[in-house]
Amino acid sequence: MSTLPIPADHAALRLDAAGREAARALDAADPMHRFRERFLLPPGPGGEPMAYFTGNSLGLQPRRVRQLVEEELEDWATLGVEGHFHGRRPWYTYHERFREPLARLMGAHPHEVVAMNSLTVNLHLMMVSFLRPEGRRRKVLIEHPAFPSDTYAVKTHLTARGLDPARDLIVVGPRPGEEGPRDEDILAAIAEAGDELALVMLGGVNFFTGQVLDMPRITAAAHAAGALCGWDLAHAAGNIPLRLHEWNADFACWCSYKYLNGGPGAISGAFIHERHARDTARPRFAGWWGNDPERRFLMHLEPEFHARPDADGWQLSNPPVLGLTPLIASLELFDEAGIDRLRERSLRLTPYLRALLDASAAASGIDWFSVITPTEPDRHGCQLSIRLEDRPRERFAALEQAGVVVDFREPNVIRAAPAPLYNGFEDCWRLAAALTSLD
Repeated sequence: MSTLPIPADHAALRLDAAGREAARALDAADPMHRFRERFLLPPGPGGEPMAYFTGNSLGLQPRRVRQLVEEELEDWATLGVEGHFHGRRPWYTYHERFREPLARLMGAHPHEVVAMNSLTVNLHLMMVSFLRPEGRRRKVLIEHPAFPSDTYAVKTHLTARGLDPARDLIVVGPRPGEEGPRDEDILAAIAEAGDELALVMLGGVNFFTGQVLDMPRITAAAHAAGALCGWDLAHAAGNIPLRLHEWNADFACWCSYKYLNGGPGAISGAFIHERHARDTARPRFAGWWGNDPERRFLMHLEPEFHARPDADGWQLSNPPVLGLTPLIASLELFDEAGIDRLRERSLRLTPYLRALLDASAAASGIDWFSVITPTEPDRHGCQLSIRLEDRPRERFAALEQAGVVVDFREPNVIRAAPAPLYNGFEDCWRLAAALTSLD
């Protein structure tokens, strides 16, 4: 995939009026920039749309969401319970409409994915099925820094299984002076754990640094050691192309409110490789919506659970229709744009933002910020994590006053994610100009 071919002395790397015009020209020449108009951008202090870089925390609202939600409310009002079978999008099979678009995004077969629950709930459900400690094989490997919820989930599962996190949890962290663990250190830790390792569970894209791990190699190494491998893809889904079936991942979970623009607290998703999904005897926590649909409404007449032989067999409850509806609008846009084309655009936008920051720092002698996200294209997604060495909280607040939305992670890192569905080159220019102009 291409990266943006802008030489260091190009006008687009200047943070003056000419540089802004050059950034606008890049947007005008980019056919993918048209997707921006399909989203609602919050207004900034002066009325101009915010330069919104927090799609890694909460994606923007697609314009079509309101219409879709109002249609469901109308069906509820006019049909009542009959909306389950006679609505314009019948609720009984509502979750099924997400199989095909999610499978395309996750690199899976439709029967391997399901939209359900929230991310941490799904991680817990997956560990019920895929963390099966036996004999010496009882250790779990995670990374540092991991998203806190993942760490809490793993530690509490180990404790609930009668294991000891102090003994049975392997944490692979960065080397001194580095920000995230190297792939080779994770691979070495897997090999060292050997027949004591039960499960590898890592974030495919790190929430703090934006680092992308080598998911196929790590998955293969876990299997070579006799362990299973699952992925938290909260910061990967809708950010980078994924090939979960091809990579032979055992399971994966993701949320839909970040790059997938499903709205606050939106429904999560799960992938279960077909070799496991078809195994209806695999242990799990069961609920009536994971049951064989032919027996689902036998209710008390059929007290035994008969798992569906696909990812749907991990469902617990009927899906929250109003929580799923916004995701329809977003997945339509992903299908129209294509994740590979979005990734190509991302590999132009994100390096452009980094080049702006580097050029400005070099020209102005600024030394109080540094980008901690890896530079190699295959090791980063949309997000740049920027460490602020001087008055980080004040500088974060000043960015918002300048109409630039990023987020802050303690103690001194701001995260900025140029999401290729709605961010543009001028947005990147605005962020760099605002950050480097602060006293």
